[in-house]
Amino acid sequence: MIWGLFDKKKKPEDAAPEQAKGLFDGLRKSSAKLVDSFTSVFTKEKLDAADIAELEEVLIASDMGAAAAARIAGALADQRFSKENGQAEAREALAAEVARILKPREAHLDLTQGPKPRIVLVIGVNGSGKTTTIGKLANNLAKAGARVVIGAADTFRAAAIEQLKVWADRAGASFVAAAQGADAAGVAFETVKRAREEHADVALIDTAGRLQNKSELMAELAKIIRVMRKLDEDAPHETLLVLDATVGQNALSQVESFRSVTEITGLVMTKLDGTAKGGVLVAVAQRHAIPIHFIGVGEKAEDLQPFDATSFSRALVGLN
Repeated sequence: MIWGLFDKKKKPEDAAPEQAKGLFDGLRKSSAKLVDSFTSVFTKEKLDAADIAELEEVLIASDMGAAAAARIAGALADQRFSKENGQAEAREALAAEVARILKPREAHLDLTQGPKPRIVLVIGVNGSGKTTTIGKLANNLAKAGARVVIGAADTFRAAAIEQLKVWADRAGASFVAAAQGADAAGVAFETVKRAREEHADVALIDTAGRLQNKSELMAELAKIIRVMRKLDEDAPHETLLVLDATVGQNALSQVESFRSVTEITGLVMTKLDGTAKGGVLVAVAQRHAIPIHFIGVGEKAEDLQPFDATSFSRALVGLN
């Protein structure tokens, strides 16, 4: 497991308690919504058909999606719980079943390893948290001693360029940008070029996310990849899709839309601390066989955590 994202100076046992608390606190809204409804179902040792139907409704209302809800409810229907401690046992069982869905998607990504520079293309709809995610990744990479170059290839929004510059300065990263409306592929090309010249470890490249113009977005991303491959035929080494948990089930359609535009190597889910819809990550994992690398549970750089299926599942059902 990667702890502290990329900081190899810390021991895992030093980072784990702090990360666990951050995750538990970050998912508090989601767990409160789920647990209040979930525990009311478990008032007897064995669930009947009506109870199972009610349980499915509770899980769907928690944004886990119909397929995952049916799978989890079916698994819990086969279990018995004691009269004395049935609700606590049921929460443990729920956490285990959620983890069973999420575990195959758990994939820890260490960007300090692999080819140099490691070229990372970050995609997602505008407002999903792409820029902030890049900033947090850069900050954590810098703390681990990595040399980072950031490219502001979302030239459509001046605010995104300015925000990214602030994060780059904070992380001590090199920054490549152009005027608003400039060619995004040109910025990406210059970012890779700068990263190679400076012998950087990682190049992080922001992109636009205007899904309402999907054909234009597809052409732009294709051009970005094409021009980067003039410098590195394997670029990008990672393409991370950033999803905003607050949009709930819309996250599923975003994954589908971006998969139709470009290859996705991994997911990042942000803003889990600001919503009661954290269960949508379960729905995404059930439907899409894409690795989940990071989750965001707060505003600080350290609140971007490596995804751990067991820890997430327990926090989601309010188990610390």
